[in-house]
Amino acid sequence: MVRVPKLTRAEVAQAVRNPLRYIAERWTPTDRIVRRAALSAVLMSVLIVVTGGAVRLTGSGLGCPTWPKCTEDSLTATSEMGLHGVIEFGNRLLTYVLCAAVGWAIIAARSAKPWRRSLTRLGWAQFWVVMGNAVLGGIVVLVGLNPYTVAAHFLLTTALLTVALVMWQRIGEGDEAPRPLVGKAVSQLTWLLVVAAGLLIAVGTVVTGAGRHAGDSSDVPRIPVDWQMVAQLHADLAWVVVALTVALWFVLKAVDAPAGPRNRARDLFLVLLGQGVIGYVQYFMDTPEILVGLHMLGSCLVWIAVVRVLLSLRERPVASTAAPGPAVEEPEPAAAG
Repeated sequence: MVRVPKLTRAEVAQAVRNPLRYIAERWTPTDRIVRRAALSAVLMSVLIVVTGGAVRLTGSGLGCPTWPKCTEDSLTATSEMGLHGVIEFGNRLLTYVLCAAVGWAIIAARSAKPWRRSLTRLGWAQFWVVMGNAVLGGIVVLVGLNPYTVAAHFLLTTALLTVALVMWQRIGEGDEAPRPLVGKAVSQLTWLLVVAAGLLIAVGTVVTGAGRHAGDSSDVPRIPVDWQMVAQLHADLAWVVVALTVALWFVLKAVDAPAGPRNRARDLFLVLLGQGVIGYVQYFMDTPEILVGLHMLGSCLVWIAVVRVLLSLRERPVASTAAPGPAVEEPEPAAAG
């Protein structure tokens, strides 16, 4: 049996008052553990998109017709609600798993020595985005799957994925000011690519909001635009993103940029190629559910690849004078109290 350490009354009070600091004083995770914790938040952010898509594509969006309870009389799905209730309630439960992954990332970053405030701030940013998106998800149900709220729900999840990815990247970097690895013109071209990719994802939510997958078998309102016209705009933006990616890769080769940015641009092109194939096949096959789900997964992978290209254009060296210090010397962020 594991021996449970005896705690004094003062230690118990400290643990209750500031549990993160209490854990940090007694545990120092390795860099690998911290990185894995941050990666778990990235993976869960992608998984919550995929499962949310499954809710929509199976017509289970109102499987739990109210919120925060599943029904007026039950917190969980009941047998009378059938498979739709199970799918919708299962997706709600995954929010708790996502919270656990984000919480693990926060605890690991807070307990690392030396304590890097920038990492814990990124962890807490994820936490508040998750909380905000959970409330927005409830609003989506309460307003009967209004397509504008559904689109906002997806875009906020993309924001969560962005912050989680930045935190994962920052773990392998120092806290010095970023140093650019390429010239200003290349950075501007990359930012143009980021903006175009963001527009591509945003227009994709309009395609979904105007298309045939409303998320429920009942009469759900749709965005009042020509679905095929918006789909064509989405395809045009995809070609713009592909063209900018190819242009960026050639420019990086021409200026003899480091291998990191060139490899990230190559990776983005390959992801875009796969996503484009899925997109065109689903369009000509009248958007079958399985391909739409794969396309939603692909949108996450495209955005991850875009953000990695942007982050690869600079480096943050570790300060040579940095030395570990006790975790209790600095005050806690306000959010961690």
